[in-house]
Amino acid sequence: MLTKFANSVIIIIMMKDAELKTKEIWKSIANRIRTLRRDRGITLEELAKKTGFAKSYLSQIENMRREPPISTLTKIAYVLNIDVFFLLTGEIPRENEEHLSIVKPVDRRTVIRPNGSPEYKYESLTYKKVSRLMDAFMLTAGFEFPKEPLVHEGEELTFMLEGKQEFVYDGKSYIVEEGDCYLFDSSKPHYSRSIGNKPCRFLVVFTTKN
Repeated sequence: MLTKFANSVIIIIMMKDAELKTKEIWKSIANRIRTLRRDRGITLEELAKKTGFAKSYLSQIENMRREPPISTLTKIAYVLNIDVFFLLTGEIPRENEEHLSIVKPVDRRTVIRPNGSPEYKYESLTYKKVSRLMDAFMLTAGFEFPKEPLVHEGEELTFMLEGKQEFVYDGKSYIVEEGDCYLFDSSKPHYSRSIGNKPCRFLVVFTTKN
């Protein structure tokens, strides 16, 4: 009984530590956006017009009341003329002047899931090339839906690598599995979760410019 209690305490402490770490990460992201915007002399209203997002939504992001998806951060980064990887990590990628960019498995960069859930893992596949027209991530999904649906401009392509996924798009549920590929208008509410015995893994690609 004591061992079970001790294990429960350890799990709770680990969860609290993860929550605190996540909050610190999102605080850093919000501060980077605000600092870059002000340094460039851009008002929230101007940023809203250029990104297509509501001014109130951007204000909530800067004040840590909303945690945006990576696709939203990509759009903001493009308008602020900075690589999205900098917003996520604080690191400035070295400019790759070559036309070809190769990222080996050991070189992938892991970034946090937009809603802060440790069950979701994003691995950037395109960060090495700064001047790029798209972003691609290897994503491992958790078994719970995100806190809220994702909505962002553009189109998104997903290719299922392994496992099974429930994908909810504009209120309708779809089951997809290994080998399936789907392309959709990402301006409609969408989210997904793993189903089955193991987390699903899939490739996600979306454009960063209009």
